[in-house]
Amino acid sequence: MNIGDLVTRNSYDNDLIFRIIDIENDVYYLKGINVRLYADSTLDDLRKYDGKVDIEEEESFQERIKEKTNRERDDFFYLPGKVLHIDGDKEYLSRCLKFYEEMNIASVGIVEKEEVVPSRIYELLTTYKPNILVITGHDAYYKKKGQINDLQAYRNSYYFVEAIKEARRYEGSHEKLIIIAGACQSNYEELIKAGANFASSPKRINIHALDPAIIAVKMSLSDINKDIELKSIIESTKYGASGVGGIITKGTMYMGYPR
Repeated sequence: MNIGDLVTRNSYDNDLIFRIIDIENDVYYLKGINVRLYADSTLDDLRKYDGKVDIEEEESFQERIKEKTNRERDDFFYLPGKVLHIDGDKEYLSRCLKFYEEMNIASVGIVEKEEVVPSRIYELLTTYKPNILVITGHDAYYKKKGQINDLQAYRNSYYFVEAIKEARRYEGSHEKLIIIAGACQSNYEELIKAGANFASSPKRINIHALDPAIIAVKMSLSDINKDIELKSIIESTKYGASGVGGIITKGTMYMGYPR
């Protein structure tokens, strides 16, 4: 097997698809194709993925989110909220930006390492003035480093928390600035307490690469004068309430008449 090959892991019942991104001293370093996850493996645990079976049910998921997100044309015109998406992963960001474009949502994408985001967030918010802020990338919970409520036991949750706090210094209202934060296995409770409207991951599971963008699109297309349908929005993500949670707030979209 070579760098760039698509593989699955036998020890995990071949449930997720990865790309080999590096090989060093017989250790194969992997990156999830659809799930925001880094992993490593030995060669004997890997199986080449031929693409014949959609083991992650990705095609049906993509069809479902687009079908539920599209808005029917009528006599009104709509002004959806603008998204600023800051991502620690360039490939995942590109997928999210493509999704925003397909949904006709104005968006700006910034690639930035998770540990750098807190120091840049105020500047970026001042520059782009979004209605919706996404802060994501990669994360992980390490049981050996501490209890589930210990921020130091997470790969990047501490930086997400600090970035949220800086964003709330810019705008304290949860309705004037919608914040969506976190990645795989992030410390959900601390992200919400820091000021996020939506965060991952209540059950400390991995999340889909598009999950933060799905929430952002839903909020962008939700009426600014009405409370959102919280459960419906969360259930539109890949893993539902196990992967993402949030608070009831209002949307960011203005409606006008006539078209």
